[in-house]
Parts: sequence; structure tokens; C-alpha cells
Amino acid sequence: MWAIIDQYKEKLNLAATHEQRLEDEYAKVSVLQVEREARERVIYSLHREVMMWMDRFAFTLNGSQELPRLLAKAKAMADVYSAPEEVHGLLDYCQHMINLMAHIIRNR
Repeated sequence: MWAIIDQYKEKLNLAATHEQRLEDEYAKVSVLQVEREARERVIYSLHREVMMWMDRFAFTLNGSQELPRLLAKAKAMADVYSAPEEVHGLLDYCQHMINLMAHIIRNR
């Protein structure tokens, strides 16, 4: 009789261990799922923000020639007043960004 009781205790311990293992695995999966959902929300939010700024920039760039005109004026002033190399680098970067956005708008 004690052997049968010991057998059932052993089975009960195994079942409890298995249940605990399943609970731990479920908790890990739940944490991973929550992390994944949070990451997806952040990515979606960042994507929305980028698209908003891209649309604003595209509207500005498409709607008028104000940015290219201002940049040309700034380049001319930098040439006339012998601006430091850093200023020319910044203006070149601005030109690169305007060209990039124009390319993106054309190929959208």
C-alpha cells in the first residue's frame, strides 16, 4: 500500500513539475509576445512620423521652388563671403537631401 501511495506521490510531483514548466513557458511566450507587440507599435509610430515629415517635405519641395531657391541663395552668399569649409559641407548636404527627396517623390 505504501508503494502505491509513493507511486501516486511521484506522479503528483511529476505533474506539478510539468505544470510549473508549462506555466513558465507560457509566461516567457507572453513576455515575448508583449515585447513584439510593443516593438511593432513603436515601428508603426516611427513609420507614421517619417511619412508625415516626408509628406510635408514633399509638399514643400513639390509645391514651390522655395527650398532650392533659398539654397542657391545661401550658396552664392557663402561663395561671396568666403564661408568656412564646414558651411560649404552643410550646404552640399542640404543639396543632397533636396535631390534625394526629389528622387523619392518622382519614384513614389
